[in-house]
Amino acid sequence: MRRLVVAATASVAVAAGLITAPTAVAGTYAKTAVTIQTHVGPDEATTCEIEADLYVPDTATSQSKQPAILTTHGFGGSKADQEPFARMLAQRDYVVLAYSGLGFGGSQCKIHLDDPDWDGKAASQLVDYLASLDVVALDAQGDPKVGMFGGSYGGGVQFAAAKDDKRIDALIPVITWNNLEYALGPNNADFEAGVTPDTYGVFKRVWADLFAVFGVLRGLEYGLGDPRRLVGCPNFVDQVCPTIIQANVFGYLTPEGRALLRHASVASFIDEIKTPTLLIQGQDDTLFNLQEAIATYRGLKENGTPVRMIWQSWGHSGAAPAEGEFDPSMTRDPETTYLGRRVLDWFAFWLRDDDSKQLGPQIAYFRDWIEYDGSKPEGAEPAYGTANQYPVGSTQQLYLSGNRTLTPNGNAIVAGKQTYANLPAGVPSSYSELPPFDLDAAPFDLPGSAATWTTAPLRENVHTVGVPTLDVKLTSPVASLTQLGGTGGQLVVFAKIYDVAPDGKVELVDRLVSPARIEDVNEPVRIELPGVVHRYEAGNRIRVVLSASDSAYGGNLSVLPVSVKTAAGSVPVLTLPVSGDGRVG
Repeated sequence: MRRLVVAATASVAVAAGLITAPTAVAGTYAKTAVTIQTHVGPDEATTCEIEADLYVPDTATSQSKQPAILTTHGFGGSKADQEPFARMLAQRDYVVLAYSGLGFGGSQCKIHLDDPDWDGKAASQLVDYLASLDVVALDAQGDPKVGMFGGSYGGGVQFAAAKDDKRIDALIPVITWNNLEYALGPNNADFEAGVTPDTYGVFKRVWADLFAVFGVLRGLEYGLGDPRRLVGCPNFVDQVCPTIIQANVFGYLTPEGRALLRHASVASFIDEIKTPTLLIQGQDDTLFNLQEAIATYRGLKENGTPVRMIWQSWGHSGAAPAEGEFDPSMTRDPETTYLGRRVLDWFAFWLRDDDSKQLGPQIAYFRDWIEYDGSKPEGAEPAYGTANQYPVGSTQQLYLSGNRTLTPNGNAIVAGKQTYANLPAGVPSSYSELPPFDLDAAPFDLPGSAATWTTAPLRENVHTVGVPTLDVKLTSPVASLTQLGGTGGQLVVFAKIYDVAPDGKVELVDRLVSPARIEDVNEPVRIELPGVVHRYEAGNRIRVVLSASDSAYGGNLSVLPVSVKTAAGSVPVLTLPVSGDGRVG
């Protein structure tokens, strides 16, 4: 079984995810538990006490002040999860404040989903606390040299804090979201900007329910310390409960839920983020996918904000880092791991003004087909490809022919049609994953529930790095009528790509699918497929699939048959990002 993500994100993605406490470092420090009173909410009228651990290295004195780092935990975690990372930084002469966020651990108040008015203001007041310490280096009076580090939920709060607090000098958000609405209710067919959907998406039922359960459990665990956490929607801001209930019934978020999630997302205020940011996203992540990081990266670049982006091998869906990305035994020197060096260099450059440190390439991505010795000092670096810009590489168009083939040859296209339908009452007919359990079960689509197009066996290896797109016209006379009744009647589809081995075994790369709610089925649509880094090996085949449902998501409650036609003037096209010389042919 995978580590439960609510705990895993905290302990794996933050405390142990990138940098661990090496025994080789001799620096000593003092650790002190502190309680800090914050005033949060839109009018700052709510008082919430924050529990934190302060790590002060022996080298930090009033005569030798040191920079500070504020560490943040994943959903369901607490300050305790951050100890290995905080210890390592303290041994490297940083003052570290590791804290439990609102609604977690012994900290008071409810979970507000990293909302800037709540979690952002709380974090900013922790920056005030650091500025008051006479051992912390300052840029100016009341302005400490301070960075932030954290994963998943602990990544989102960094943007919430940096929105209004320009004193923060460096961010390293790991496997986090750009738009929480997209993360929990994605619509890959209708983007307003970045990954922000213009219309209602498809409820990511399993992940959302998992977080709801664990958020409530954390409230019950610590409720005696702050009974306010259990009033109304237990341990959550009140809008969360009706949003989760309705989304489970109907398959999409409430208007109030959409507004709440957007407000808690950097997508809504990215123009205000000027803090240098090292984005680290996971390739094996069905919760916060690569598209989220791409949207944030592009938004920060447009701002002129210093930014770099790394796609590491693991994320919420796979908590096992590749060798040399970090040391799971927590004894390896982080400077002998690729991500460890990148993180330490980022902080040294921005917090210590150390120009000798390199910020690294604009884009770095892990390639699991590269053989390397992760035990060497360079760690996993040989497995990382790099680029100076995104997108990486070029693209190739593949046509969805009427004979169910996927071909790069326009002369090989023939007319034809495939028809499929969903099961009634939202019963899923396709399986991709069941987070957080690693069932190792092969993905499948029941007969009659999906349309498929497959290439001939590949003549050479094909490497894809990035986000494919599918341009297609769907035909559904029933949906063209039911969509007139609103969101519930709009057609839902799931796009995905399989890697098919010569023996017929199928791999759904990183278990990723792209849900889409079609606003008007009478119009052509472009669907973004999951962003991946993958090698399709020579002899294998690439298969693009449109399915009627997925076990991890909500879907249509009424049966909506769908046809996909290939005809003159109407040929569906898959645009595949390719890196290197290999092409489908």
